[in-house]
Amino acid sequence: MDLTELTARESVMTRRGALKWITLAVGAGVVGGCAPFATTGSSRRTRRLLAPIRATEDRVIRQVVGLRPFRRSGFLVRAEPQGEKLLIHNYGHGGGGVSLSWGTADLAAELALASPRREVAVIGCGVVGLSTARLLQDRGFGVTIYARDLPPNTTSNIAGAQWSPVTVVDADRVVPEFEAQFRRASRFAYRYFQTLVGARYGISWRENYSIATHAPAAGPGGSWEGAILREMLPRTVLSDEESPFRGFQVSRFLTMHIEPSIYLPAVLQDFRIAGGHVVIREFSDARSILAIAEPVIVNCTGLAAGALFADPDVLPIKGQLTVLAPQPEVDYITIGPGDLYMMPRQDGIVLGGTHERGEWSLEPNAAEAARILRGHQDLFATLVT
Repeated sequence: MDLTELTARESVMTRRGALKWITLAVGAGVVGGCAPFATTGSSRRTRRLLAPIRATEDRVIRQVVGLRPFRRSGFLVRAEPQGEKLLIHNYGHGGGGVSLSWGTADLAAELALASPRREVAVIGCGVVGLSTARLLQDRGFGVTIYARDLPPNTTSNIAGAQWSPVTVVDADRVVPEFEAQFRRASRFAYRYFQTLVGARYGISWRENYSIATHAPAAGPGGSWEGAILREMLPRTVLSDEESPFRGFQVSRFLTMHIEPSIYLPAVLQDFRIAGGHVVIREFSDARSILAIAEPVIVNCTGLAAGALFADPDVLPIKGQLTVLAPQPEVDYITIGPGDLYMMPRQDGIVLGGTHERGEWSLEPNAAEAARILRGHQDLFATLVT
């Protein structure tokens, strides 16, 4: 919610009456946004007062685990001619799958346009497969999705999703070609998601508070990708008087929050309305994929691509979430300290996180669940109220 948005009044005003009310409001210091701001001394606005989350054991409604499809050298978008067929890879997005989905779909669709054929099979119905299928439809292709699982039973449904593509490559494997591809995909996806903001897709602009025990990094990525993302997600470093949390270095940035339980079914519905077909099928190897009828095939199988196409770069990064009962009054996101994060959704308050590299288990870890809950209890005990 925009912090400069005026609170709506139920009564109908004349133009003069409205102007008079605004003038009085400004003078009294009540024109604001979604939550009040405290003031001290001569400062007009020092901190936003945030609604605290209630991180107690009795409010935990579920524990969930997902495996991020990480690729050490970064996501792969590449065309490979296979006899009379064209195989296009689009997988390995790590922690940036939702964020980058429209951007790498754009790259894959461009490669598909090199084929004279306009019948395409997309393998996979997670966020990357759905985005790719929709952009292909928009560019004149007839598309069939082949997938073992559909929403809500995909890894994408578990994601704590917001637009901030990080954990997408090992820093020591970044090469100029990948950096250029990342930049292009990020810019396209950032702009495309803005066209979908609203209730139908479950996308909203939210303030993020990055919380650290030391001075925050210059950009949301905090590493090699930080400089690229700063142009889209600029940060404001908060002073002690501005910070909602005591005892931390805090910065704030604005980005889009995506609720997978709303977003994925909406995109799948768009795909079907545009004439797309879905076939439930599981593939055992690359040969079985290449045997399907469509002349152009886009591989969006995520983590499974490692085994299907013998890619040793692919590995899982286990992410575990603790979900609390919803709190509609919580309208912001926290990132940190450490690997903790909090995202409010209609289906619950999502608390993360873990990044267990190379871990294939889908079983929740009780010790990690306790750490995540305790860490957020400690954090919100420092909230200024």
